[in-house]
Amino acid sequence: MNITNISGHDGMTGSGTSQTSPELPATMRSAVYLGKEHVEVRDVSIPSVGDDDILVRNICSGVCGTDVAVYSHGPGTGHKVDVGGEFGHETVSRVVAVGRNVTDFQVGERVYPYPLLAKGDPHRAGTLGGFSQYMLCPKPVRGVSLYPVDPAISDRAASLIEPFTVGMRAAKHAHQREGEHIMVFGAGTIGIAAALGSLQLGAGKVMICDYSRLRLEKAAALGLQVCDLNQDDPIDAARAYFGDARSLDGPTADIDCMIDAAGAERVFETFMAHGKIYGRFVVVAVNNAMRQLDLLRLTFANQTLSGSGGYMPEDVADVQRLMACGRWDIGSIITASYDLEHIEDALRAAGDTARNLTVVIDMEA
Repeated sequence: MNITNISGHDGMTGSGTSQTSPELPATMRSAVYLGKEHVEVRDVSIPSVGDDDILVRNICSGVCGTDVAVYSHGPGTGHKVDVGGEFGHETVSRVVAVGRNVTDFQVGERVYPYPLLAKGDPHRAGTLGGFSQYMLCPKPVRGVSLYPVDPAISDRAASLIEPFTVGMRAAKHAHQREGEHIMVFGAGTIGIAAALGSLQLGAGKVMICDYSRLRLEKAAALGLQVCDLNQDDPIDAARAYFGDARSLDGPTADIDCMIDAAGAERVFETFMAHGKIYGRFVVVAVNNAMRQLDLLRLTFANQTLSGSGGYMPEDVADVQRLMACGRWDIGSIITASYDLEHIEDALRAAGDTARNLTVVIDMEA
C-alpha cells in the first residue's frame, strides 16, 4: 500500500502532538539477508513509533559494492550483515510518522539518513534497512542523524548522497589548491564523485581512468576528461592533458594528486614510479593487499600518501551543494533500476561492472 505524501510543510511540528501519514499498513516488505547468494523479500511488521522516534518510508536505495560483496561471497566480506537481518544503507526517505516528543521533523519531508547515526548505533552503518519499505529512526537529530534533502535534487540522485560523501571526502584528502591537476583511477560511483568533488573544490583539471567503456562514456558525458586504459598509458595521457613536471627520474606528468578509487596494484605502482616531486596519493578503494613502499624515494621526492575511509557530517552539505548546483546531471550515472521484489537481480547487475555503473532499488515501484 502506498503512503500518501504530504508536502508543503516548512515549519516545525508542534510539541506534544504526534503526526502520522494516512494509510500506514501493518506490515512492510523487507529484504532479508540469508547468506551467500540468498536474499528473500518478506512481509514483516512495521516498527512501532515511540514518543522520541520517527518512521520514514524509503523512496530510493542504492546498491553498494559492499552489498554486492556480502551477497556474492557470503557473511564477513562486506559490511557486517547478519544472516536473517535487513540491510542496505544508501537511501533517501520520506518522513511518514513523528513521535509526540519530536519537534523538528514534519511528516512528508524528504530526508537523508546518515548511516553512522540514523539507527543510533554506528555498527548499523551498513545495515540501516535501506532495502526495507520503512525504517525506524530513534531519537533523530536534524542535521546530525537525518538531513533534509535539497528540493533541487531528484529522488534518484539523492539516493547517491552516501557514496558521493565517500568520494567527496577523498577529494578533500587530496588537500588540493586552486587550479591543481587531479587524476582519478576508477570511474565507479565513488571515483566519479571524487572527480566531481575535486572540480567543486577548485581543481583546474581532472582526468579519470578506467577499463570500462560504459563507465568512461558516463564520465565523459559529465564533462570529465577520460583515459581508456585498454588503449592508453595513463602517464602518457596525463602528460598530454596536464603537461610535464619533474620526478626523481626526469620528466613526468604534472599530476598534483592521484586518487585511487580502483584498488588495482598497478595504480600505486604508477604513483611510486612516476609521481612528481611533491605529488600526493590518496587511496579510497577498499583493498587489503600488502604493497611495497620505497620510503627513501618517498622522502627524496617529498611525496605524501593518505588514506580516505568513510565520510564526515560536513560532507553531506558539500555533496548536496554539488548535486543541486545544476552543473552536472548526477542521476545520469544510474544505469539500472529494479523494484524491491527483484533485489537479487539488482545485486547481480551491480556486480556486473562491464554493463553497469550505479544500480538502485526503486522502493516505491
